[in-house]
Amino acid sequence: MSIFNQSQKAYLLLADGTVFEGRSFGAEGTVIGEVVFTTSLTGYQETLTDPSYYGQIVTQTFPLIGNYGVNDGDYESARSYVSGYIVREWCNTPSNFRCQGNIDTFLKEQNIIGIHSIDTRCLTRIIREAGVMNGVITTENVYEKKDELLKQINEYKITDAVKSVTNPETRTYGSEDHKYIVALFDFGYKRNIRNELVNRGCEVIVVPANTTAEQIKEIAPDGIMFSNGPGDPSENTEVIKNIREIAQLGIPIFGICLGHQLMALAHGATTQKLKYGHRGANQPVIDKALGKTFVTSQNHGYAVVGESMDPEIGEVSHINANDGTCEGMRYKNINAFTVQFHPEAHGGPQDTAYLFDEFIEMIKKEMH
Repeated sequence: MSIFNQSQKAYLLLADGTVFEGRSFGAEGTVIGEVVFTTSLTGYQETLTDPSYYGQIVTQTFPLIGNYGVNDGDYESARSYVSGYIVREWCNTPSNFRCQGNIDTFLKEQNIIGIHSIDTRCLTRIIREAGVMNGVITTENVYEKKDELLKQINEYKITDAVKSVTNPETRTYGSEDHKYIVALFDFGYKRNIRNELVNRGCEVIVVPANTTAEQIKEIAPDGIMFSNGPGDPSENTEVIKNIREIAQLGIPIFGICLGHQLMALAHGATTQKLKYGHRGANQPVIDKALGKTFVTSQNHGYAVVGESMDPEIGEVSHINANDGTCEGMRYKNINAFTVQFHPEAHGGPQDTAYLFDEFIEMIKKEMH
């Protein structure tokens, strides 16, 4: 008998009553979350440690996960924020020169409940047709308490997401011989955003999500980065108010993902929840100014409604080639631009990391 058939039975129950029977890996117990899927073939460790997945049960559409193991160097944050994890099959014999352990051990250490040996293709089709829905993973007999669980599932809502993932302390990264100082707002930021800035000669001061304009003045940065993060952007009313004031300081601003959405909300635009979101490393995005399409990495369930932005304030700079949603915004009366995708993730084959270079050029121009 294989190691996979020896594992404990586990169940996935969706809000529509659908039950998937599989096997347990990682931690045991019961967890409720918003069930989403990501189409990435690689980068599962980055997915598991991306704070933007706070409150969500993540489904990997690629059928084999864990083949190159896990290592300390690929964490995007200090720990995992996913609520649960779903795969078709996990590899218990990873092979990679950087490997320090397997994904099952990682999930156990992070206390994440996982389920494998279910039809992830069928699950993905359900989400694509019906839209993102809540669900529960449990290692208990789901049929004995199905009605009770369905009630909890339908009452579940992700709230206070940014407050739950931001670090309340200010931290500084970078060398002493840095050329620029950048304040990076921690809405649930990914470490590779910080690394891209450090690699370009920046001292990066990571500040809490609720940092005010007055506090930014005291830091006196050369540039400001609004990071990615989880949850409904519109619930962050205090942060949105702060951003509105920060934008008037005249400091160059670059926003990514949630930072893009919050910046738009601070300037009068609206956001909408997408049916099943954009999650994966193969999202095509058109840069309107360059007239080029880039393959990008993305992770978001909400999008800025492009036509809701006052054209006197900002204009859509990038659009999703699949569904036409807003993927970027350039502002006209302030020194700022934002994108919905993740340029630090190097989706390739043409790299959108050029946007970090553009941000540095904005800073240099302002300094001179």
